[in-house]
This record gives sequence, structure tokens and C-alpha cells, in this order.
Amino acid sequence: MKSADSSLFLVVRRRIAATPERLFDAWTREEELRQWWGPQNVKCVAAEVDLRVGGAYRIANEFPDGSVLWISGEFLCIERPHRLEYTWRVGSSNSPVEHVGVQFVRMGGETEVIVRHAHIADAPSRTRHARGWEGCLAGLEDYLRRTSGSSSTR
Repeated sequence: MKSADSSLFLVVRRRIAATPERLFDAWTREEELRQWWGPQNVKCVAAEVDLRVGGAYRIANEFPDGSVLWISGEFLCIERPHRLEYTWRVGSSNSPVEHVGVQFVRMGGETEVIVRHAHIADAPSRTRHARGWEGCLAGLEDYLRRTSGSSSTR
């Protein structure tokens, strides 16, 4: 992925005991996103996903103080079950547009989830995004661990 020299980016990786198909579905189904999305102490209170190239998504993060922050964007690439790319905007439509790429790479009985977040405005935002993605991936892993015993067809 090419970006301007001044653009910051980050890469976060986590191996999760699930198939790429299962992880892709958990990432793109509204009802599942609401169950795991968000860093620690943040709750996903709404998720809207129009899973098609050019389709929009919106995710609402509720913080402990009750404030809600919306994340929104547009899908640029969908290659089920291996890759997603989308724009990322936090808050108002006037905020800068960032870019997120997610890969699901099978590694034996696990899948490595690789999140690459680019075009980040500044170092403090990069730190917040890194913390957020680490929390999201931990929440995804925990969600799949909790639900894998109940039904594999969810």
C-alpha cells in the first residue's frame, strides 16, 4: 500500500483459533460485530454493514462516560474470506480519511489476522488506534472462544 511520506501507519497481528471464513464472517456480520468490537471498556452499541465494494459501514463505540463515537467508511476491496479493505473515518464527515486493510491468513489450525491501518494523522492517534486494534482483536478472540462450543453455524 502506497501512502504519503508523512503518513503514519501501524500493523497489528494476532493468531486466533478459527478459520479465515469464520473470522471474516465475525468481522462483517452486524450481529456479530456488536458482540466483540471495541477496545477494552468500550461497547459496540450499533453496527451497520453493506458488504459490497462501494458499500458503507458504520460502527458506534460507547465509552464508559456514555459518549458515543461513530466510525464509518466505505468498502474498497472484499475478497472473502481472505481480505477486506475500507476507508476509515472517526466522528464527523469532516475528519481525515484513513485506510484499513485486514487479512485472514490460515496457519495450520489457526488464522493470523493482520490489520494494517494507514494514513493516520499523528502519533497520538496512532497510539490510540494501536490500543484500539489490540483490544478489538482480543475481543474477537474471546468472542469466538465463548461461542465456538455453542454452535459452529452462527
